[in-house]
Amino acid sequence: MNAQHTLAPPARRPALAVLAVAVAAGLSVAFSVPTDPPVFTSPLDFTNEWQPFVPGGVKVFQGKSDGEAEVVVDIYLTETRTFQFGGDPVEYHILQEIEFTGGAVSEISLNYFAQGDDGAVYYFGEVVDTYEGGVVTGHEGSWLVGGATLPSDPEETADADAPGLFMPANPEVDDSFKPENLAPVVDETDTILATDVKVKVPAGKLEGCIKVEETSTLDTDVEIKWYAPDLGYVRVKAKGETLKLIAATFGPVVLP
Repeated sequence: MNAQHTLAPPARRPALAVLAVAVAAGLSVAFSVPTDPPVFTSPLDFTNEWQPFVPGGVKVFQGKSDGEAEVVVDIYLTETRTFQFGGDPVEYHILQEIEFTGGAVSEISLNYFAQGDDGAVYYFGEVVDTYEGGVVTGHEGSWLVGGATLPSDPEETADADAPGLFMPANPEVDDSFKPENLAPVVDETDTILATDVKVKVPAGKLEGCIKVEETSTLDTDVEIKWYAPDLGYVRVKAKGETLKLIAATFGPVVLP
């Protein structure tokens, strides 16, 4: 989902050391990143403040990509899709992301999300159409849990056994998780760098945000994203790319 494919981050030694000491001392340890397989009782009911889903909602971003003007429009569709997971049909939300580079459409993707009973949001894949001159030229990065099941899914869509953890319910500093884990098609590791961060974007000033590092085994660049409560990501910074939220139809009241 508009992710930079980059090298995996170094291990967070302080957090691991604290964990080891706690375990050795016989102390109970509360994990903010779920470790058990997800269960989906009400997958369309999103309460996760870091990855909200408001059907009919829209977010608009503006920035630059390799020196060219870039605009990204996220549309939270009212339609849903049903996947098979764990032997049962489960319904999922669809986020359509449209990227414009240099004034022309460069990519359109459909991204599939569901919230587990643990409050975390899980990523069931994306179908990607890349464009050049107004014509679809490829589907690089397409993957789905269960692979292609609809006539509209590209034949080359990779088949994943399980969804990726997109966002825990209560992310904490040094938390690390994988939204995408299907190399060499897609691979992404996210690490929480900071919490309670202030972020200023054209849409306004936002408080209580989290700062997330995105890395991958498929590239060498690092992408940093800032997420605001009840809005999701609001700012992106990577090599050759910047994006900032300029408007949203949902979320908290922002200060000028």
